[in-house]
Amino acid sequence: MALKTLMYVCLLVAAMALAAPMAEAQLGGLISGLLGLIRIQDTVFCTMDGNMGVNGTATPVFPNALVQLQCGAGNVVSSATTNGSGVFSILLDPLQFLLPSLLNNCNLAVKTPLSNCNAALPSVGGLISSLQSLGSTLVGLLNIINIVPAGFRLLPST
Repeated sequence: MALKTLMYVCLLVAAMALAAPMAEAQLGGLISGLLGLIRIQDTVFCTMDGNMGVNGTATPVFPNALVQLQCGAGNVVSSATTNGSGVFSILLDPLQFLLPSLLNNCNLAVKTPLSNCNAALPSVGGLISSLQSLGSTLVGLLNIINIVPAGFRLLPST
């Protein structure tokens, strides 16, 4: 009887070992979606193009600026406000956003006028940027897809 039980357990373990890769392949997208995030993060600088000065010269940051993630025909799907260091971070659920669609159909828009951080800059218009992926980071079981602005430019009227 003990031999039959041992054989049954060995057979069961072998069957599970063979079935596990197939189950993971079928559920891989769902599991990675449940254990993942999309993070859009960067620093907005107080310049005509929202980017750091040439050769890394001292460039003031843009604190308290409203940054919106706009997709499709300008639909706002998420937003954040830059902190005192000009940094913003937007977290998205990868089950709701496909990475290729996000990169091709969405933009970041800085809606706060540049004159708020420097009176010599325009008081109308705003900054806009397409998105680019920097790859992903694994933090424990959490897979974080890192996205940054491709480069802000001035949009004369928003």
